[in-house]
Amino acid sequence: MLVAANMHRLSRRSVSAVLSNGGTRYRNASASLTSSHDRLNESQDGQCDTKPRWYSVLNTGRCNTTGSIESLNLKNGLFLGNRYESTAAASDASDPPVEKYEYQAEVSRLMDLIVNSLYSNKEVFLRELISNASDALDKLRFLSVTEQGLLKDAVDLDIRIQTDKDNGIVTITDSGIGMTRQELIDCLGTIAQSGTAKFLKSLKESKDAGADSNLIGQFGVGFYSAFLVSDRVVVSTKSPKSDKQYVWEGEANSSAYTIREETDPQNLIPRGTRLTLYLKRDDKGFAHPERIEKLVKNYSQFVSFPIYTWQEKGFTKEVEVDEDPADSTKDEQDDQTEKKKKTKKVVEKYWDWELSNETQPIWLRPPKEVTTEEYNEFYKKTFNEYLEPLASSHFTTEGEVEFRSILYVPSVAPMGKNEIANSKTKNIRLYVKRVFISDDFDGELFPRYLSFVKGVVDSNDLPLNVSREILQESRIVRIMRKRLVRKAFDMILGISMSENRDDYEKFWENFGKHLKLGCIEDRENHKRLGPLLRFFSSQSEHEMISLDEYVENMKPDQKDIYYIASDSVTSAKNTPFLEILLQKDLEVLFLVDPIDEVAIQSLKSYKEKNFVDISKEDLDIGDKNEEKEKEMKQEFGQTCDWIKRRLGDKVASVQISNRLSTSPCVLVSGRFGWSANMERLMKAQTVGDTSSLEFMRGRRVFEINPQHPIIKTLNAASKSSPNDEEALRAIDLLYDTALISSGFTPENPSQLGGKIYEMMGMALSNKWTPPAVGYHQPVTSPHNAEPLEAEVVEPVETGNQK
Repeated sequence: MLVAANMHRLSRRSVSAVLSNGGTRYRNASASLTSSHDRLNESQDGQCDTKPRWYSVLNTGRCNTTGSIESLNLKNGLFLGNRYESTAAASDASDPPVEKYEYQAEVSRLMDLIVNSLYSNKEVFLRELISNASDALDKLRFLSVTEQGLLKDAVDLDIRIQTDKDNGIVTITDSGIGMTRQELIDCLGTIAQSGTAKFLKSLKESKDAGADSNLIGQFGVGFYSAFLVSDRVVVSTKSPKSDKQYVWEGEANSSAYTIREETDPQNLIPRGTRLTLYLKRDDKGFAHPERIEKLVKNYSQFVSFPIYTWQEKGFTKEVEVDEDPADSTKDEQDDQTEKKKKTKKVVEKYWDWELSNETQPIWLRPPKEVTTEEYNEFYKKTFNEYLEPLASSHFTTEGEVEFRSILYVPSVAPMGKNEIANSKTKNIRLYVKRVFISDDFDGELFPRYLSFVKGVVDSNDLPLNVSREILQESRIVRIMRKRLVRKAFDMILGISMSENRDDYEKFWENFGKHLKLGCIEDRENHKRLGPLLRFFSSQSEHEMISLDEYVENMKPDQKDIYYIASDSVTSAKNTPFLEILLQKDLEVLFLVDPIDEVAIQSLKSYKEKNFVDISKEDLDIGDKNEEKEKEMKQEFGQTCDWIKRRLGDKVASVQISNRLSTSPCVLVSGRFGWSANMERLMKAQTVGDTSSLEFMRGRRVFEINPQHPIIKTLNAASKSSPNDEEALRAIDLLYDTALISSGFTPENPSQLGGKIYEMMGMALSNKWTPPAVGYHQPVTSPHNAEPLEAEVVEPVETGNQK
């Protein structure tokens, strides 16, 4: 059917279908569409008739007044027609044109943000300005390879800083590439435009060999850091491409700047840029030469160009002293004596340039060319240490992330040993392109438990923020962190494998707790942490052993690694939980540090051997005899039930023990509850939640030793006299004693003391004490009658008898 014969009103979905399916099927209908347009009647005013309102298959455009259709367009294989509508459909016209605007920055406000918000520390202004000067020198060096005329002025490539502390002026001069008038406008007149970034882009496009250069500033705001400390900044610059020298001048609170040509011959420079900072009243302390030199050594010590600072120096010389008249008279009396001129030493001061930086960082040198003495000297100088480190690691990482680093393990822990709780240390110094960025990190490059590691890290492509003071979280940082941690573990492992065992003992004494904290916080590195741990054991009470040594000493049929947590080695080796294991010569680790138990529980296993707490229920030491256990349960089952009824909710159950040999009983913790040691530690927490104690204490199991005489006696009592008061009191005393011997704290110590005193009184009654003179035991009737009361005789004073 022809479209002209039967035109349909197309819905939006129909139009979309035409767009998606292409206009091929509609091309043949173009002539018919033209004929259908002839059916539209025009009104006298030239507008389209109001009835009917027809649509072509597509697109914008109103019908024209001549009644002829606009040419049909084919675009991208689609049939593009015109849209026709009546006067009544004026509201359905095409969308109004989109107007485009550019953001308008209020320059004064932007400057205020840069000065007051971008940088957190004012002293970084010198770092930024020196970095810009270094970039200018780098640009000149790169460009001079192809344009040798740029170095026609025989000027050394260096940076010089001069101060005037009386007037509060700092002058920074470099002999770099300088700027022309237009470059002044582009670089200093446009905020956040980086000449360095533009230069790097041109190098990359030209595929120059120097494209991977060490240019530093790429954000374009480093220059404006001068206003952190300055009211007014004057930039005088001379480019070798220009015959004229220009002066740029701007103020901190102004949105405008001025540029003029330098005409004073005294201020002319052969090449480069001179920045003159007129410091604010509160920041004039930066004009002291000593402070400038300190900042250079801290932030820009390893810039690849020499940095000279104007310093006051002095030398000692001898000068003649005027003679005293009395001395001259005495000399005249002895003419034959040769006169000697009297002198004194004085210090004569003068000002001169002093080199304030080292041009070659030690980490940029190949490790084979650096001696151990140089590493140690760098460590002492950088971190103000007086002792040599235990170990060092110098490495370069290439590939996806490239950086150079030197890491050190200190020989002693810092005073106070609080670093384990504070991850913000100043032990890692971060450099970007040899410029010091920061040493104040919060676990970005190293986890908290390795915060004792010291070192430097230098990278060319770290994701820093604009002020370069905050390390941004990114995939690159995560990769760097992982590689740094791995190198730190290799370094510590090297100490542990050293022939000198004392080195690792010294390390463990200072930083062992850090590694235990790593077992809790870093699951990914459990395999690296395990071989580094050290503990005392039942077979090594005076010398710590490693887990590898424990595994080597395990019995052939031993499946688990046994441990007991206590407050000291003495209490651990005397605990009743050890009795049967010592008989079987099974080694047990002694966890005597408060963090040990949590660390081992986090580690869970080592070399496929699970850690087992011998103070928990269901201890399996691999010698189960089911027939014997069945016999014991039959014989002592009634006794266990009898004791459980007496103790009530104090224990979850009473069982026959397989871990005792000499003790009558022991109180063990539930499998998922706190051990006695952990319960003691949690109670000692000053901010602990006491409401969780009852929940985490969980079930306690009272285990009895059927071979012990006391248990055998109670077994007989349970069958013959289960309600005997003395037998029941014996159970109570037995439970309280088991609490103490198992490491728990008795609920009522005074009551326990009363029971012990009573038992002592019964056992020691009149055993060694002879009867008192004149003392007669009261005569009692055979039927337990009341004793006769003694007669009270009042004392009579001697000599006063009546």
